[in-house]
Amino acid sequence: MPLYRIAIGNPGEASQPDAIKAAFAEFFSMIIFVFAGEGSGMAFNKLTDNGSATPSGLIAASLAHAFALFVAVSVGANISGGHVNPAVTLGAFLGGNITFLRSILYWIAQLLGSVVACLLLKFATGGLETSAFSLSSNVSVWNALVFEIVMTFGLVYTVYATAVDPKKGNVGIIAPIAIGFIVGANILVGGAFDGASMNPAVSFGPAVVSWTWTHHWVYWLGPFIGAAIAAIVYDSLFIGGGAHEPLPTNDF
Repeated sequence: MPLYRIAIGNPGEASQPDAIKAAFAEFFSMIIFVFAGEGSGMAFNKLTDNGSATPSGLIAASLAHAFALFVAVSVGANISGGHVNPAVTLGAFLGGNITFLRSILYWIAQLLGSVVACLLLKFATGGLETSAFSLSSNVSVWNALVFEIVMTFGLVYTVYATAVDPKKGNVGIIAPIAIGFIVGANILVGGAFDGASMNPAVSFGPAVVSWTWTHHWVYWLGPFIGAAIAAIVYDSLFIGGGAHEPLPTNDF
């Protein structure tokens, strides 16, 4: 991993107009994503009167998250890079595509966006619960941790291959589509076991609004480990010392 590209950034970066615009873009993209993704689960609970999870419910959740993430990444792409995920931002930082200080701005915006989306959902649904991510029966924290690591690895590897790699060419909307697809596919795999978060901000909003923190650390540690491994593997094997294009703007 070419660590020499990692940058802390200038303290004045947080006040630069482009950084502020990028943070707002992440904030609104996260609202779009979480409102649709979390909202689809709340709609399912209402339709089934809080019944048990079903295969059709899992498919609906997968489609809602895939479609919403495709849109959320697309609308933020030209402003912030369309990360819409603290784990993606971490992966971008480790590859030298974004400074640490800008990463902090993104993380704050992403977390706030998730919380606001869940508050809006709670109000719009008349007080229905914004269910926090949780482990299914007979699923240990270590099982869930492996799920989150592997699923987030797949997500961030896809981000690198379609949006970060300078050899990607002009892929147009392929990157947001691929990113949405891998998240939807991973939900079909891990949703029945631990909810398939792959995104600490997506887990954070419902946890804050419902004030449920059981095993919450899994949904931070797993995605961060998976993102770090994906960034290091892809950058080291396929990008190496070649020229980088900056991820924070104009890349997705």
